[in-house]
Amino acid sequence: MYDSAKKVYSAYGVDTEKALAALAEIPVSVHCWQGDDVKGFDGDGDLSGGIQTTGNYPGSARNFEELKADLKKAFSLMPGKKRLNVHACYAVLNGEKVDRDAYLPKHFAPWVAFAKEEGLDGIDFNPTMFSHKNMKDGLSLSSPDEKIRNFWIKHCIACLKIAEYFADETGTPCVVNIWIPDGYKDVPADRLTPRLRLKDSLDKILACGYDKKKVIVAVESKVFGIGIESYTVGSNEFYQNYAAKNGICCLLDNGHYHPLEYVSDKIPALLAFYDTVALHVTRGVRWDSDHVVLVEDELKEIAKEIVRNGATQKVKIALDYFDASINRLSALITGQRAMQKALLYALLCNHDELKALQDNADFTALMVKQEEYKMLPFGAVWAEYLSRQGLKEDYLSEVREYERGVLKTRK
Repeated sequence: MYDSAKKVYSAYGVDTEKALAALAEIPVSVHCWQGDDVKGFDGDGDLSGGIQTTGNYPGSARNFEELKADLKKAFSLMPGKKRLNVHACYAVLNGEKVDRDAYLPKHFAPWVAFAKEEGLDGIDFNPTMFSHKNMKDGLSLSSPDEKIRNFWIKHCIACLKIAEYFADETGTPCVVNIWIPDGYKDVPADRLTPRLRLKDSLDKILACGYDKKKVIVAVESKVFGIGIESYTVGSNEFYQNYAAKNGICCLLDNGHYHPLEYVSDKIPALLAFYDTVALHVTRGVRWDSDHVVLVEDELKEIAKEIVRNGATQKVKIALDYFDASINRLSALITGQRAMQKALLYALLCNHDELKALQDNADFTALMVKQEEYKMLPFGAVWAEYLSRQGLKEDYLSEVREYERGVLKTRK
């Protein structure tokens, strides 16, 4: 089937061998928090700050060893180059009493050891500014309480130092994504001052003297969240201007905009100005609902914008979703494979030909060609990719076996 597909794609000017080789080198950062419903290890497991998971599927990881085992199994069923994405609340404290503003690299050394064991491409990191007593009145870096604000500034600085440690140990830069759930439920009396406080906090964080060759700092905007429906401090306009002025990175989460805004359109807009764009790939259903990523039109358009613009190394791809209603390993594998499928689909297009049709205003032929690509034997090329990676299309049977032997023993 692959040999036949190879000939079909060749007639369209597409080299499937080059596509397969390119796909194998595009890293996707896989998020650890799907494995335990974003509970982490440093608190009581109660979520706050607009974060919610729904469902009670059995087998959620309860500690580092269980989460590591689950991720190890999931990684074994994922093709391609993989990174690990960790939130700060997953510090392995081993009974030590230390708060988030005082985290050290040693609290994440087990994650480094795991990444090395698995041969991962690197580790990405996120300060955790939710599910904590110092989220006072729903505010962190924008809080009017200087003590609260300074706590979170120290936490972010600690995270930058930990990120340098990750980079030193893995040999690749670490993306540190700053997202805060700050905002107001109802119409605020002052929209500017909280943003000025956030700006000042970010300025202090960036002034800590981190190594920019090792750490890529990103800021992530959001339209609204649960409990902050009327006003979000970290808006898109605020962060894009802040990032441009301060030489850091914008992170685009395709669940964090209005439903008729498309991240696939935002990626090339940012590539016109930024050397690096960070990406959180999720699937919103009606709003930022963090459903498991599937191969849908917007995912394919996101992948096409990354590939056709030669940005497979410029755009830092990470997954971000959490579903507690289904098997969590299957959720991780399904989403990672969906991202890989979308990238392969994009790599199997003759973008030069399509661009030429657009530039020549031959929109009739452009539409026809784009429709033709949808019916080409993509599945045969995907099957060949899996085979070369030592994998099969069926991963559910292995997930079910792991569920019976491991997950169902957790009470």
